[in-house]
Amino acid sequence: MNDPSQARLASSLSTVDVVALTVGVVIGASVFETPALVAGNTGSGWAALLAWTLGGGVSIVGALCYAELTTAYPHAGGDYFYFQRAFGDWLAFLFAWARLVVIQTGSIALLAFVFGDYATELWPIGAQYSPSIYAALAVAGLTLLNALGVRQGKHLQRGLTVATIVGLLVLIGAGLFLVPESAGQAAATGASDGGASGGKGGSFGMAMVFVLLTYGGWNEAAYLSAEVRDLPRNMTRGLLGSLGLITGLYLLVNWAYLQGLGLAGMAGSEVVAADLMRVAFGAPGAKLISLLVVAAALSSTNATIFTGARTSFALGRDVRVFEFLGRWDADTETPANALLVQGAVALGLVGVGAWTRQGFEAMVDYTAPVFWLFFGLAGAALFVLRRIEPETDRPFRVPLYPAVPLLFCAACLYMLWSSVAYAGAGALLGVGVLLAGIPLLALRTARSQEASS
Repeated sequence: MNDPSQARLASSLSTVDVVALTVGVVIGASVFETPALVAGNTGSGWAALLAWTLGGGVSIVGALCYAELTTAYPHAGGDYFYFQRAFGDWLAFLFAWARLVVIQTGSIALLAFVFGDYATELWPIGAQYSPSIYAALAVAGLTLLNALGVRQGKHLQRGLTVATIVGLLVLIGAGLFLVPESAGQAAATGASDGGASGGKGGSFGMAMVFVLLTYGGWNEAAYLSAEVRDLPRNMTRGLLGSLGLITGLYLLVNWAYLQGLGLAGMAGSEVVAADLMRVAFGAPGAKLISLLVVAAALSSTNATIFTGARTSFALGRDVRVFEFLGRWDADTETPANALLVQGAVALGLVGVGAWTRQGFEAMVDYTAPVFWLFFGLAGAALFVLRRIEPETDRPFRVPLYPAVPLLFCAACLYMLWSSVAYAGAGALLGVGVLLAGIPLLALRTARSQEASS
């Protein structure tokens, strides 16, 4: 990569645009699934709300670090570019590999499982494997649609984002104002005792893994940095403003769940939003919110398939080992090979989730350690770049340096440890797939040396 300024595109995005895009990326289908899992890993309502508050705090600390990186190095490559400048091509390669086989494909699978859980609430199509069947159909169908050249419209995506936020507001209103206290107590009493204690030993660390998964995606704003006008002001305000809004919504919706269902009712639920609406409005309310979540999950899955394939396409263009991914189909105007390979990996992960019978949780286990490893390395890149490129203009500097980025790196290390310690075999599988990229890196290095000799 050359001077990052050469990679800047037309500066057309404002603070409002950054907020709207970040909120749209972060608030997706996961928020309708993870509150039950957080409740199952905490011992009380206040501990659950504390976890969601801490998640917002960690995200804001990370956003301050990203505000410096994005304003000093505005580039459409985002994290890939920071790793390349700070650590070299080898780490950038492993990051791209991780996005192909763990991070992005795991995200596609877990979003597909959210779709499967709520579609089963509407139309069950099989006994215990209905969510997995739906998840596989979503991955296969959306992959093929994208490969055929069918792109989602931006207005539809915005509309579904608005619908998701409206759905959260409806849940907040239902839980806080419409559900009688006796109904919430009854829901809590009717829930299984096992759900309240958590499936993974009631670990607060595992609760934070689910919380920060739900906050995840705000760092995608780094990929907008080349297009934001008045970058230091708009990017910083946009990141902090969007995370403040998201934190407020997440706290309110979890408070509503606790008021409407109780902690045990939340922890014992597989479709917590539908259960709350069922208590408030009966079966029609549950059907309505399930339909909304199905639409939001399809939207999130489709967008993740679309963007993930473009990342794989870029990897194929940069790395000869993966050059088959870098082929563009002129007829459909899509990276067809990248889409099909990504879809095949995601379908394999759906199979893993079906085998474990914990589809969504299994995909969180699979993706979380690798995600937190690279997230922490992004924080480390801030220190490295300050040292090796002190002359670079930094319009925004992290306040209280080095304390704030150290706090962010420490939080990432804690989350890395938590995701490995409490996730079990799924975490080891994700790490193993990441390590499988090392021989490919060695092959790439050998070929580069042959080409240069």
